[in-house]
Amino acid sequence: MINLVLFGPPGAGKGTQAAFLSNEYQLIHLSTGDILREEIAADTKIGQIAKDIICRGELVPDTMVINLIKEQMDKNPTANGFLFDGFPRTVPQAEALDALLVHYGRSVSAMLSLEVEKEELVNRLMNRGTTSGRSDDSNRSVIENRIEVYNEKTAPLIQYYQSTGKYEAVNGIGSIEDITGRLKRCIERVP
Repeated sequence: MINLVLFGPPGAGKGTQAAFLSNEYQLIHLSTGDILREEIAADTKIGQIAKDIICRGELVPDTMVINLIKEQMDKNPTANGFLFDGFPRTVPQAEALDALLVHYGRSVSAMLSLEVEKEELVNRLMNRGTTSGRSDDSNRSVIENRIEVYNEKTAPLIQYYQSTGKYEAVNGIGSIEDITGRLKRCIERVP
């Protein structure tokens, strides 16, 4: 049983890589971005709140995200493992994830951090904004704010997972296949 945290700033390629890795290792892919976009599309109360927050380039509150993840985990109690994409984003979320996994007799196996320079991230997101229709990817100032919020609130997770020996930095530049290969080599080293 393997439980992976796929980590990195907006535009690092988490969603692309998560699709490959969840299929390769038969893991349930839990993307907070996808879950929140589904809530927004369904125009739920959570979706309405999240839409406003996301449009400003800010993070959705921890309690809301944790509850959404718990709901998804509860739906998959016999899963081979989980691939968390975009979660956790803060140390309190990481602590909540640890507690959730303990409830299921599991733990985080590794945190794989895709490392990509800021200008490359901005370019990737602006390109994605022209093809995906995602409003949060079409405005440079919103993108730069998202990266700033990541650096301020999310990057401290690196220290959290380094302290547990579960942090793995992965070069997020190159072809999709090359990056997938780097990630798979890290996963194969997980005890």
